[in-house]
Amino acid sequence: MSTLSRRDFAKFIAAGAAAGAAIGAPSVWAQGRTRGRVVVIGGGWGGATAAKKIRQMDRAIQVTLVEPSASFVTCPFSNYVIAGWRQINQITHNYNALASRHGVTVVRDTAQAIDGAAKRVRLAGGRTLNYDKLIVAPGIDFRWGAIEGYDERASEKMPHAWKAGPQTLLLRRQLEAMADGGLVIMTVPANPFRCPPGPYERAAQIAYYLKQRKPRSKILILDAKDAFSKQGLFQDGWQSQYPGMIEWVPLSRDGAVTKVMPNELTVETQLGEKHRGAVVNVIPPQFAGRIARDSGLANASGWCPVNPATFESTQAQNVHVIGDATIAGAMPKSGFAANSQGKLAALAVVNALNARPHAAPTFVNTCYSLIAPEYGISVADVFRVTDAGIVAAPNAGGVSPRQADAAFRRSEAQYALGWYASMTQDIWGA
Repeated sequence: MSTLSRRDFAKFIAAGAAAGAAIGAPSVWAQGRTRGRVVVIGGGWGGATAAKKIRQMDRAIQVTLVEPSASFVTCPFSNYVIAGWRQINQITHNYNALASRHGVTVVRDTAQAIDGAAKRVRLAGGRTLNYDKLIVAPGIDFRWGAIEGYDERASEKMPHAWKAGPQTLLLRRQLEAMADGGLVIMTVPANPFRCPPGPYERAAQIAYYLKQRKPRSKILILDAKDAFSKQGLFQDGWQSQYPGMIEWVPLSRDGAVTKVMPNELTVETQLGEKHRGAVVNVIPPQFAGRIARDSGLANASGWCPVNPATFESTQAQNVHVIGDATIAGAMPKSGFAANSQGKLAALAVVNALNARPHAAPTFVNTCYSLIAPEYGISVADVFRVTDAGIVAAPNAGGVSPRQADAAFRRSEAQYALGWYASMTQDIWGA
């Protein structure tokens, strides 16, 4: 890191964890009595975190997690499944510990409507859940049709793989079936979108696979932006590990894709240039998950404005929105950010139900990306709430140094593995 040493940053996180543990000591309440009812919609990085942390802080609060899937497949590390050195089961996590150890009631259903006036959630299966506080962690949906010709049906030929699971495996199979010498095309949307460094890590991971199995193949990245997260570090890594294999075309060089022809595996850019690939990975524009949009929690941008100090919706009372769906100032749409927001929302809810004041929070975000299994890079930031919203704290955090040796890059890769193990344990583990 450029301005905060890794040791100091680790101390910062440890101090924050200790403070959270002190704040989160379970309160005493008469047996059988309930202090309040909280419903959490969505069991991803933010929602599962919020559900667990509320129960850890106050066992007298009844928490119901609404999630249609029996398990959650993480987008972080899904690129490594595409590359072939991770398996899908290694990034799949269930809700057993939340239910059995922490007392969260897990309901396998889809939230269909939110009635803010009556404080209840209607489920697709017909049930209605009443709440005192609601936390909505809906993730993202795709803006089908924002790119002409790209809809859900087209994604079966040109996978997005931006929601981990079957699409991840589909893209992997397509790469395996591709002949050596084939062109892999990736299209990247304009900001904002889920996981800003993700497409560029994916390009590296696809290149890792191709270098071993299909070394005459190339990757073409068509980007609707002129700059991207950790750009210098990524481009250094691409050149170091996969010289001549990855070409990045920015917006200013006609990189924005406006139309796709799935049957021909062809994409067309804004100025009418056509590119045909053997495999085409289209990452479409995004917005907040449907339940947030349908319930009036999103504004005209398609994303959800929130009070940055509590992540309570500015559109509805007693409703907090967390994770990728939010407008969170300088915070990126990342798993770590969603986890941080889940903890904040949990604390805000517990404080409100206990009639306690809420202090201004500090957020941390760390993002590791792997160029190769033993070549890691990272960015870390500290965020504070100001009158201007959530901003990056000056002289805190930073990125990996560009001039680093192989041992440093190997250490970063090991940190990435440890980061994932600790984060997923914190969220879905015992």
